[in-house]
Amino acid sequence: MLVIRCKNCGMTLEEHPTKLKSCGCENYTSIRGTNISGKNLSLVEIITGIQKETKTYLSNSDLAYQEERKKRKVKKLDFEVK
Repeated sequence: MLVIRCKNCGMTLEEHPTKLKSCGCENYTSIRGTNISGKNLSLVEIITGIQKETKTYLSNSDLAYQEERKKRKVKKLDFEVK
């Protein structure tokens, strides 16, 4: 989750995927999703950054099988055309 703070008024804003959140000061710091805007971005402080969530649906044995499968060579077949 992305959290920013306006240094001008001190308001803390958290990201929301669709809703625009902004402070009411003259810098008009705003955030929508991961987009940050304001009149003067030097007055915007990022408190916590974006963290990627890694979800794995495969077990370790499945991942090992897929890695071995990647290493397989493509076998070319020769056919006689009559």
